[in-house]
Amino acid sequence: MAVRQHRFEILARAQVPALYRYAWWLCRDRTLADDLVQETLLRAWRSLDSLREEGAARQWLITILRREYARELSRRKDTVDIHELPLPDPGARVGGGDTDVEDVRRALHKLEAEYREPLVLQVLMGCSTQEIAETLQLTQAAVLTRLFRARNQLRELLGGKSAQWLEGTA
Repeated sequence: MAVRQHRFEILARAQVPALYRYAWWLCRDRTLADDLVQETLLRAWRSLDSLREEGAARQWLITILRREYARELSRRKDTVDIHELPLPDPGARVGGGDTDVEDVRRALHKLEAEYREPLVLQVLMGCSTQEIAETLQLTQAAVLTRLFRARNQLRELLGGKSAQWLEGTA
């Protein structure tokens, strides 16, 4: 039991900050993000033996978190539209350019989920295209196509202000 617990603590300690950021991006609610991460960790603990490779831990946890979020959405009939919730600092600048966080948030939410989610996984979570493909159950070619289209759509939505930020995600 001690070996299992130690293995889990190492895995969780390494991934919790990124899981929390991703959960917050999904729901824009700190309390719900905390709950999603806690439920994710609980489910991960219960099924820790199903994790065969330590290197796949991040992807495995993201998948659990996405499922928890989907369960939460199906439970809540009266949820607030995440598009209406503000970021903590709407005036913050992105990538050192003249694009602010609020502009990016609005533009991201105009993207269809099929384009937004791979981009958020890459930029926010630091996932590779292979990890994104496995997490979203897509081919790597499909992920690359969606990332390309997402960046192009963001460029259009943000105008010339976005070039520096978008190039940083390539």
